[in-house]
Amino acid sequence: MIAQFFITFKDYLVEVLPFLAIGFFLSGLIYEFVPTEWVERHLGGRGIKPILYSTLVGTILPICCFGSLPVAVSLHQKGARLGPVLAFLVATPATSVSALLVCYALLGIKFTVFIFFAVILMGLVMGAVGNLITFEPRGRMSPLQRTEIAIDPVCGMSVDMERGLKTEYEGKSYYFCSPHCQAAFKKEADRYAIEGEAARNIKRRLASALRFGFVDMIKEIGPELLLGLVLAALVAAVAPIGKFVGSYLSGGLGYLFSLVFGLIMYICSTASVPLVHAFVSQGMNIGAGMVLLLVGPITSWGTILVLRKEFGARILLIYLGVISIMVLTLGWCFSMI
Repeated sequence: MIAQFFITFKDYLVEVLPFLAIGFFLSGLIYEFVPTEWVERHLGGRGIKPILYSTLVGTILPICCFGSLPVAVSLHQKGARLGPVLAFLVATPATSVSALLVCYALLGIKFTVFIFFAVILMGLVMGAVGNLITFEPRGRMSPLQRTEIAIDPVCGMSVDMERGLKTEYEGKSYYFCSPHCQAAFKKEADRYAIEGEAARNIKRRLASALRFGFVDMIKEIGPELLLGLVLAALVAAVAPIGKFVGSYLSGGLGYLFSLVFGLIMYICSTASVPLVHAFVSQGMNIGAGMVLLLVGPITSWGTILVLRKEFGARILLIYLGVISIMVLTLGWCFSMI
């Protein structure tokens, strides 16, 4: 059993590392090159447009649920509202071009078309629910409480002067959104203070993006991601499932199994297709198969732990509750078609 655990953990690690690398790299690019004002303008509003943008972008990006986590956290730190962030976390890992092609090859056009539109619907609903939640972002003050705002000279982010990190240089105070920006300023204070953002060349900015993505973000959420992989490997190594499929998962129990299995396991959108095909071939209800196709890529122990850390237990429970209700409903609807 121990040997099986390490084999499973290695397989998970090999599978997610490329996507994690993409996710951390994108988070660094967002941090360094995407202006805070742009994020706040396009993803910071209450309407449907920010949620729609996040959902559509999420369906395009070729990253898994683990890879989407650092990107979502960095968007949130840049000023994106909770709704678009949650919509992004749903839509990004739920499907991809490769997953849709594999789904068409193994499960047919009916599965493929349904899951494509179901993912968009889930992203929009999750985003709308997120915007209805009263949530004070960690480390920020409400708009009514913000009285004095400074601009971070490194990344251009708006910083509350009472709570932001502060450094004195040549008799002037500079404020920073994070220790990363403060440390970067101290290394080249004259350049940031005198020349500002325009003086920074592409090579230096890429280096800053890489430091943020692969150092700061790994420190921020790396332990939770690693623990999530360990738990997923432990569940896969200890809990035998194949033998129960034909006997117990052809009816309503299949929905519950797919929901619980999908919530706690890491299954990327492409890998989930052959798994569901095997289950359906052995007698699983097709509605339960759709539940697993939808929920498997969206949630994992890593997602649960990072959401708990970044947004709190209340947001996590709402997120899991909305997803559970939607995938069960969509799975049942699919079985009726």
